[in-house]
Amino acid sequence: MNILFNGEPRSVRDAITIAELLEKLALDPRRVAVEVNLDLAPRDRHGETTLKEGDQLEVVTLVGGG
Repeated sequence: MNILFNGEPRSVRDAITIAELLEKLALDPRRVAVEVNLDLAPRDRHGETTLKEGDQLEVVTLVGGG
């Protein structure tokens, strides 16, 4: 199926969860914020939130420091 990931088209397998996609992309779920269709996706629900055809994801990496 096709989704938009940070504004870019991306093909992913059907019924993939946010957690599975982050793992596939080697992104640490503790260091990113995920928005699906303009709604913030709570981190504790990434494993149960299944993506659908045409979903728009924005993934922002959180950077600490001073």
